[in-house]
Amino acid sequence: MLQVLSKQYGNPSSVHGYGRAAEKIVDIARRHVATLIGASAGEILFTSGGTESNNTAICGTMMNVDGHVVTTSIEHDAVLEPCRILEKSKNTVTYLAPDKSGIIDVQKISSAITEKTHLVSIMLANNEVGTVQPIREISQECQKKGILLHTDAVQAVGKIPINVKDLGVDLLSISSHKINGPKGVGALYVRQGVKLDPIILGGGQEGGMRSGTENVAGIAGFGIACRIAHENLDADTKRIMHLRNHLVERICAEIPCTSYNGDATKRICG
Repeated sequence: MLQVLSKQYGNPSSVHGYGRAAEKIVDIARRHVATLIGASAGEILFTSGGTESNNTAICGTMMNVDGHVVTTSIEHDAVLEPCRILEKSKNTVTYLAPDKSGIIDVQKISSAITEKTHLVSIMLANNEVGTVQPIREISQECQKKGILLHTDAVQAVGKIPINVKDLGVDLLSISSHKINGPKGVGALYVRQGVKLDPIILGGGQEGGMRSGTENVAGIAGFGIACRIAHENLDADTKRIMHLRNHLVERICAEIPCTSYNGDATKRICG
């Protein structure tokens, strides 16, 4: 593995050289991840995957808060379980249901927000039917009321164009293996200025936000996967959408009593 990485990032010649090379690898990978989602490198926090990213976003913002969270009933368990833990403390959580196509009504979110609401967590693309939520409109409602917005983008990153500044999100979760990178690594976008308490303490890595020795090999592979996803996004989207449409058309035409689950247009290509 180190031989492969040395060709990509440079060949360390000593223990100290390896340390410097490892830092370089992590820095370059951080820039690749940031480029894929329109962030700056300093806003990328490496984690062990999407589950940890979601836990960090939710628990890290609510750890020292006696407040309220708005989320949905169709979130991944990596969002729902932390929310259930919060409910065992002084925090409260509202779970909103989607419409029949899997879309969350922005007005429902606006109505659910109270004076105690501190965080809204809505997935960008559903992990079951691929429905894409109106995150940009949701962020506008959150910004009006000064509320943090987290989105679980594990299923969306690398499949649709994403720019965190355009979306207006404060926190965004990514998983490496969902874009053909190695397992056991992911990232959390943390908008500059957002206060986040670390949930893993120890050596102070990742700017003190995520202690534990970085998985340099995994991070390197993650960075390369992000670079490839960014370069091939348009071509891959068109190719997969063509295959998807062909499959759906054949199924609907040839198999009786079939129906389309989710929104026909507001969905990721796969």
